[in-house]
Amino acid sequence: MNYHNITHDDMLNGSGLRVVLWVSGCSHACPNCQNPQTWPISSGIPFDSEAKNELFEQLSHDYIKGITFSGGDPLHLNNLGTVTDLAQEIRYKFPDKDIWVYTGYRWEEVKSLPLMHYIDVLVDGSFVEAMKDVNAPWVGSTNQRVVDVPASLEHNAVIEKK
Repeated sequence: MNYHNITHDDMLNGSGLRVVLWVSGCSHACPNCQNPQTWPISSGIPFDSEAKNELFEQLSHDYIKGITFSGGDPLHLNNLGTVTDLAQEIRYKFPDKDIWVYTGYRWEEVKSLPLMHYIDVLVDGSFVEAMKDVNAPWVGSTNQRVVDVPASLEHNAVIEKK
């Protein structure tokens, strides 16, 4: 898996102060995407132990609420295994931190992935320029949903985070 950046103290990609891992690889190719440079899986740099240590060091701070995986698409086949392993390890080492994932896939397409058992929030759906809303919290367009993953798994229906 490649990645483009690790953002520290982010306030835009989930609730509270967060660390964000921006992965490479996305096949959705949404028109007017804010991160088209992350689409090619070969873009960015290899995710390695130094990058992992940077994430974990940031997560160790009390003021960091959690981690967000974005990109690109963390659920792209090139990323899914590493993101799942990272989420599982973060859940174990930092049980009080929340885990958010942004994806162009819909909940209905990905709800059975093992990753869902480790994350708290899935922001789903492709960005749609005609539905862009700069005032909608945590999404780029109003077709996207902020899914409460544990509640949605429990009720076998989409439960949006409030």
